[in-house]
Amino acid sequence: MDKWEQLQFLKKSGLVAVLRKLDKDKIYEISNALIKGGTGAIEITVDSDGSFEMINQLKIEHGNNVLIGAGTVIDAETAKTAIQAGADFIFSPIFDAETIQLTNKYGKISIPGAMTPTEIVKAYQAGADLIKVFPANALSENYIKDLQGPLGHISMMPTGGVSLDNVEHIIRTGSVAVGVGSSLTDAEAIADGNFEKLTEIAEQFVMRIKRARL
Repeated sequence: MDKWEQLQFLKKSGLVAVLRKLDKDKIYEISNALIKGGTGAIEITVDSDGSFEMINQLKIEHGNNVLIGAGTVIDAETAKTAIQAGADFIFSPIFDAETIQLTNKYGKISIPGAMTPTEIVKAYQAGADLIKVFPANALSENYIKDLQGPLGHISMMPTGGVSLDNVEHIIRTGSVAVGVGSSLTDAEAIADGNFEKLTEIAEQFVMRIKRARL
């Protein structure tokens, strides 16, 4: 898939799994379980042990079946390393114009973090493909909806605090996708090796996203 096709794929799926500092030895089983449940994109945060190796191996294993990207990227140098490892997209908790420009230079999806309308517009003008509204749990439940009037032309996806209880509302109020961490990667299930539960949780997220779009 080229970048445009990957972007449409990500939006259609609507679910990005955020894998932060999880057991490296279990990352493949975790990823496989989430993908089986319908997760369209896997984000490995670069503060995880062996993050670039994991990105590379997951990309080799899954090819064009799912998007593999890097998260918690705060500078262009890290973005370049992640892209060289095979990352399809770069997730940032902040807006950094140089990181956006480098990501675009390599034809990858740029998803910087922003909170205020000014930050969101500046990130969009710098070339961001999607805006990661972060941290979403610090905002009102109708924040994205309130932004749709003046900024409806900008695709947004909240991350932080997204759960099965609120994901439908988040999608209905204008988000094109969501980034989900601990609500998706159940710590107890992972510790017990119960990866089937991760598949079930992912299926629930996908089902609710689809229902919210009806």
